[in-house]
Amino acid sequence: MSADALIDALGLPDATRVDQRVPKKLLAEHGAATAADKRQVQDGVDEVQWLASLKPHLIGVPAFKDAQREYLEVAVLSLKLKPGTKPGRLAELLHRAVPYPMLLATSSDLGVSLSLAHIRASQNEADKTVLDGPIPSVLLPDAGSGQAFYAAMALAKQPQTDLFALYQGWLDTASALDIAEETGRFQPSLTREQAAARHATLQDCRQLKAQIAQLRSQADKERQIARQVALNQEIHAAERQLLTLQRMLSGEAA
Repeated sequence: MSADALIDALGLPDATRVDQRVPKKLLAEHGAATAADKRQVQDGVDEVQWLASLKPHLIGVPAFKDAQREYLEVAVLSLKLKPGTKPGRLAELLHRAVPYPMLLATSSDLGVSLSLAHIRASQNEADKTVLDGPIPSVLLPDAGSGQAFYAAMALAKQPQTDLFALYQGWLDTASALDIAEETGRFQPSLTREQAAARHATLQDCRQLKAQIAQLRSQADKERQIARQVALNQEIHAAERQLLTLQRMLSGEAA
């Protein structure tokens, strides 16, 4: 799936399109805080495109403002990396450089990934924004297997209350795609509360998987029979708990 195909799936009004190339030096100046980051921008970034700006008068969704944040628009950008470049840090730098909540499609050797992150006003610097929490990133499926996901990403399918709710809708849809890695089926959350609960369950699943892998490693190295038995019992208990959580994510259990 290409970044252009993702943009097509969003169904954005023509008036929102920007389609302007962003010079790498701007990313280096505004997003790279260290010399190592600046080198990574120069060596790893092939191209940055500002694809669209979603403003209230263009999409009919009001701006949002509270004590922590002000969302006047949502930016849609694409980041193309050179072969052999890992996307994680460079995607983060771009999210930090742009003072708007952003939907970022990053093309790399791994494929095309989608990342999003809320922002808030900096407590230390006036008129500056900072990331508000981690940056979720999901690898986009191809058009065939990801048909349900791309349909759910359409602008018209997102909450229209304000730009914060709209952006959160995209975050929750991306989270549902992440959950599909555990369940094998894409299933959008029906409410914000359900999305938050499913995301927490997903994190529990991944912690359990890490715990199971650690226990198996210990069991492989253990030479005392009694201790091997105890470790295997712990593994089986964790696997049962993991299966329960995966069924909850699939909607098979309450």
